[in-house]
Amino acid sequence: MSTPLRLDAKIVVGAFLASGTVHLVKPEVFEPLMPSWVPAHREVIVGSGVVELLCAVGLLLPSTRRAAGLASAALLVGVFPGNVQMAVDASKGSNRAFQAVTLARLPLQLPLIRGAWRAGRG
Repeated sequence: MSTPLRLDAKIVVGAFLASGTVHLVKPEVFEPLMPSWVPAHREVIVGSGVVELLCAVGLLLPSTRRAAGLASAALLVGVFPGNVQMAVDASKGSNRAFQAVTLARLPLQLPLIRGAWRAGRG
């Protein structure tokens, strides 16, 4: 019998299911956040949504949990600089709510990374 999925990993699953779905259904939401040097913005956005969904499903399945946990942690680490850039860009605007959200989510990335990593470590 496999170990049940921990609460922190369940939160990663929920976050990836929600975010991955938005990436596929409304990719235009993410287009302003893409750095100019990244080619094929729409394709990268849709691709990252697919990866998030695959990681979420992989975390739910005991047979793929280890690989999905490590891939999820790597994905979260990989997109962290983009989240920092989003907060920097938001600080230049006048939307105080958006500024607060982009700043508040930065420290929340750490427990997500930890939850994914722990799921990958068994």
